[in-house]
Amino acid sequence: MSTPTGFGPRPEPPYYAVIFASLRTPHDAAGYAEAAERMAALAAAQPGYLGVESARGADGLGITVSYWQSLEAIQAWRAHVEHSAIREQGRATWYEHYELRVAKVERAYGWSRPTPESLEST
Repeated sequence: MSTPTGFGPRPEPPYYAVIFASLRTPHDAAGYAEAAERMAALAAAQPGYLGVESARGADGLGITVSYWQSLEAIQAWRAHVEHSAIREQGRATWYEHYELRVAKVERAYGWSRPTPESLEST
C-alpha cells in the first residue's frame, strides 16, 4: 500500500524528528507562503533530509515535522545561511510564538484502509 498524500516517508528507525509548532500573527504578512515553499525546497536538498509533514489550522496554529538522518544534519540545516535569514524574518513578522522540539524516532508504523484494488490482488 502507498502512503497517502501529505504524509512523510517512514524510513527504518532510528532517525530524528524536528517538531516545529507555531502560532502565526493575525495578519497575513507578505511573503510568508513564498518563504515557506522556498524553505521546503531548500530543506529537501540538504544532506540527511528524509521528509516533512505539515498542517495549519484556521486559528493560525501550525505544526511541521521534518525528519532527518542525524543530529548533525539537523544542526547543518539550522546553520544554513538562507534558513537563518528566514527564521529571523519569521520572528520579526510572521510568528506570535513558536516551539521547537527534536526527538529521536525509535519506532514507527502505520496503517491504511485497504482499497478494493488492493483486496483483489491478494
